[in-house]
Amino acid sequence: MKLVRFNRKAPTTAWLSRLREPSSTQPFVERTVRTILDAVRRQGDAAVLRYTQQLDQVRLKAGQLRIRPDRIKEAYSQVSSSSIEALRLAAERIKAFHERQRPKSWTYEEQKITLGQLIRPLDRVGIYVPGGKAAYPSSALMNGIPAKVAGVPEVVMCTPIPRGEINPHLLVAADLAGVDEIYTVGGAQAIGAMAYGTKTIRKVDKIVGPGNIYVAAAKRQVFGRVDIDMIAGPSEIVVIADETADPRFVAADLLSQAEHDEDAVSILITPSESLIRKVRMRMKEQIDRLPRKKIITASLRRSGRIFLVKDLEQAVAIANAIAPEHLELAVDRPDDLLPMVKHAGAVFLGHYTTEPLGDYIAGPNHVLPTGGTARFSSPLSVDDFVKKMSLLSFSREGLSRVKDAAVRMAEMEGLQAHAQAVEVRTR
Repeated sequence: MKLVRFNRKAPTTAWLSRLREPSSTQPFVERTVRTILDAVRRQGDAAVLRYTQQLDQVRLKAGQLRIRPDRIKEAYSQVSSSSIEALRLAAERIKAFHERQRPKSWTYEEQKITLGQLIRPLDRVGIYVPGGKAAYPSSALMNGIPAKVAGVPEVVMCTPIPRGEINPHLLVAADLAGVDEIYTVGGAQAIGAMAYGTKTIRKVDKIVGPGNIYVAAAKRQVFGRVDIDMIAGPSEIVVIADETADPRFVAADLLSQAEHDEDAVSILITPSESLIRKVRMRMKEQIDRLPRKKIITASLRRSGRIFLVKDLEQAVAIANAIAPEHLELAVDRPDDLLPMVKHAGAVFLGHYTTEPLGDYIAGPNHVLPTGGTARFSSPLSVDDFVKKMSLLSFSREGLSRVKDAAVRMAEMEGLQAHAQAVEVRTR
């Protein structure tokens, strides 16, 4: 990991952005995805099956795309009881957290006028769960549960099966999350199928979930035809640590993020040179025992950084400029720093709140803004699966109270028919 020293100056946003250039906007990726989406839109299942065979080396018929209910039941017998218990506990905690987010409709009255807001769930939502380098049961839980808490009646999941077999842990997680339909299709063709609809996969209203650069580009291109949650980039962690931090803990947290993929971003910010030396030593000790050592090494070489700063206040200022997906405050008094934190997807307080707890079992959603978008966007939540409608009810008396102002505003804009629609009711 490269060491960068800061005295009084902080890094510019442009400097930081070079750590994570979005590869999903590369012209080649955009063109390839556009071709796939266009084929799916015109040819439906035939294009989905063709690209599944071409890209995942899996030959299927249309009738084999959907996972049968008996295959889902069979998955429970293929998974250990301890794994099922872990998935159930995670599902319960995720559900309990998201139930507190459930919005409510409301109205108020003022002199014969009733106004309000109605909350309604989306009709049909599509979840994308990656399946290339690993299986991600946690993604099924984190995306499916808030949708069901919101009241979405139809939740669809698409996931690739590059080796022709779907992971049973993923099937159990999807079942626990309340997913209604599971399809063995991935990549841009899955996004196209959910956005445009095919004979086998009916179109959805919104697509959520992470994926590779082709999935990210596909979500960007279908936005407008359907809604999407966000464009997910490489995973990120920023650890702010002081001299009280255990270097073993810090090293482990940086490595845990780096093992996602070669583009993951891992950053340590600290005013302690002694801690930097110890963390580097612990990382060397720990990395040799990890099966994804090659990925971790590539990630740290490309985007791993250690920032030596003058104090913790500067550390928070740099973290705010980065606006990371995950921010750990591994300091003696994290509550003192928290009021200064403005931009982060999730904040982890104290020496024992490791980021993987948020990935799996804590309860808050692990689908978080990346690439600096935490400056203006939020974690996936129940709000993502509902829509809001305004409610208006005027009596004749209530209309009379505001008629003149409404007519005047219509005349300001030169829209006489608007004014007439108000006046005709009060003549």
